[in-house]
Amino acid sequence: MTDRDRDETGRARNARPRDRFGRPLPPGSPGVTRIPDDLDLTPTETLDFAQRLLDDGLPFYAHEVLEAAWKNGPFEERNLWQGLAQLAVGLTHIQRGNPKGARTLLRRAAERLNAAGPELHSVDTAGLTEHAEALSAELAAGQQISADRLRIRLRA
Repeated sequence: MTDRDRDETGRARNARPRDRFGRPLPPGSPGVTRIPDDLDLTPTETLDFAQRLLDDGLPFYAHEVLEAAWKNGPFEERNLWQGLAQLAVGLTHIQRGNPKGARTLLRRAAERLNAAGPELHSVDTAGLTEHAEALSAELAAGQQISADRLRIRLRA
């Protein structure tokens, strides 16, 4: 059995570099800059950072930013941040050519965003829910999703 990368507290971490879709690369390969595990931003900073990553076609990394907000944020905002993170992972699965995984995550994202309620932190929950549902339906119908459909706007 091989030793796993661990942080200073002993928690398992994967320090391998990753490609633009978040897939691990061989050790020592150049990859996309990782999102720090201890990222702690304000909601506005989180949304701005995630939006820049989404605009750059990097939803896997946007997911990591949004996941940090979900883990560090108040419980009453959990549906928002978890839904946004799941939406970003759904987009990642589309990029990776995994329609089944994408549909699962997009459905979960729509459910969470719908439960989050309207306009928390100015996030367009209704529009994002509608978009996630539409992408899921298109994938279920076997349609190809163009790259421009993956460029979502978090705020209205």
